[in-house]
Amino acid sequence: MAKKQFGVIGLGTFGSAVAKELAAREFPVLAIDHKEEVVNRISSFVTQAIVADATDDIALKDAGIADCDTVIISMGEDIETSILATLIAKDLGVPNVIVKCTSMWHSKIAVKIGADKVIYPELEMAKKLAESMASPNILEQIEFSKDYNLVEIIAPEIFWKKTIKSANIRNKYGVNIIAIKRNVPFVNDDGQSDIKEETNIAPGPDDEILENDVLVVVGKEDQLKKFKKL
Repeated sequence: MAKKQFGVIGLGTFGSAVAKELAAREFPVLAIDHKEEVVNRISSFVTQAIVADATDDIALKDAGIADCDTVIISMGEDIETSILATLIAKDLGVPNVIVKCTSMWHSKIAVKIGADKVIYPELEMAKKLAESMASPNILEQIEFSKDYNLVEIIAPEIFWKKTIKSANIRNKYGVNIIAIKRNVPFVNDDGQSDIKEETNIAPGPDDEILENDVLVVVGKEDQLKKFKKL
């Protein structure tokens, strides 16, 4: 099966980072920007880098945007150009167009004209920063859907030395522990003491929670908020 092809239009900080990350995962990436120096900087990282006007439908068609499975429009600050590029990408038949937005109005317009997904990188980073400061025991959070999230959280003290069953986490808090990560001492090949991380996938009711364990928990956002405060 042929690998998905990606296009990135707009090579600012976000666009360049996305293009490089996709290319590092060995996906074909077409990178486009109107600034030659920006295109030159990324050309060695991606499959193809082209100088083109994102509002020129002929230029984008000639560049090969229509051959991409997914195109990321990353000119959030230039809303007019972003909107026109989105229109052109959809008109050329790109099945999945993702638009970086900087405001609610921008996102509403993008969706109205056919964007398949809108993202707010700055807003998401702000949320993560605020979350990390407000809840320093939260190590990672992933949004599954509008209502359900997955979080990695350092085990609260009230659960130490309790089994999952005796902690009654599911009934009390409405969340499920889907894995437990734990640092375990061992002796390496050189005979030295060392530490390695072990992950207990799908732990059972009799598995114990210890101090410094990391719990991988899934649940609805309102339930997770209560769980984070423990």
